[in-house]
Amino acid sequence: HLPDQQKTSESPLSWFRGVYLPPALQPLNKTLVKGGKWKDIDSTQERRRSFLHDFCKKYNSRKKLQTHLVHLVSRIYVEDRHKVLYCEVPKAGCSNWKRVLMVLSGLTASAHNISHDDVHYGKHLRKLDSYDLKEIYTRLNMYTKFIFVRDPMERLVSAFRDKFEHPNSYYHPVFGKAIIKKYRHNADEEALKTGSGVKFKEFIQYLLDSHRPVGMDIHWEQITKLCYPCLINYDFIGKFETLEEDANYFLQLVGAPADLKFPKFKDRHSSDERTNVEVVRQYLKELSKEERQLTYNFYYLDYLMFNYTSP
Repeated sequence: HLPDQQKTSESPLSWFRGVYLPPALQPLNKTLVKGGKWKDIDSTQERRRSFLHDFCKKYNSRKKLQTHLVHLVSRIYVEDRHKVLYCEVPKAGCSNWKRVLMVLSGLTASAHNISHDDVHYGKHLRKLDSYDLKEIYTRLNMYTKFIFVRDPMERLVSAFRDKFEHPNSYYHPVFGKAIIKKYRHNADEEALKTGSGVKFKEFIQYLLDSHRPVGMDIHWEQITKLCYPCLINYDFIGKFETLEEDANYFLQLVGAPADLKFPKFKDRHSSDERTNVEVVRQYLKELSKEERQLTYNFYYLDYLMFNYTSP
């Protein structure tokens, strides 16, 4: 919401060029929630919102980020029927959230019969940056904005396993080849040609390199740079660690059909063990102490904002 003085002195569109949304903790509309079983989840939700609000107040008092609005909202999906905005954080349940948005919008009757490719490449859902500035402004102010986050190291390892430990026609030739060429001494011709077989240590060298041979990717970009949680006032902060209960509570909040539950299935590589604390520990063993510290530093703000314990 705009500060009062801005509301009166400027047109709604003038501030988009250097947008700054002061965090304002608005009460969540809970009129659609049925039954008392959500009490604990609601309390957790309020704590998360307050924590992020307090953090942003402190952080923004020192630093005012100037960013064009269209860039700020480029990862946000719109569902107009139930008036929700979802900021996509890859490797934090985003595929199933897109399936749910497709059901909410009436595109399909069930989340269970939508393929991975249809979810990510089908272009069934609109992003907020596809609207004009006035429509963006209206939705940001009127719709329920939500985000689901994940422990940064778990998210990072999950992304590495998904993109580099399985055949991939995009990540191996685009990222793999560049990473192997720059960070592997005496790489053989096959590895240089295919980009397959990137090691976790090589991936981290790429991540931490200020002169990366290939750019960043949304699967390991910081959440702070994907969703701008101190500039956009998210009404609901879900966590991957409590995905099912958070998601189903959120669906109650926005008046989703009673029979719609968040899908439990793993989107791809379903036979693989889920990336958890123990799996992450095994991968971090491949790094030096300095590399581990620098990787933590890279995700420092994500750890702080969402109150995750440092590894």
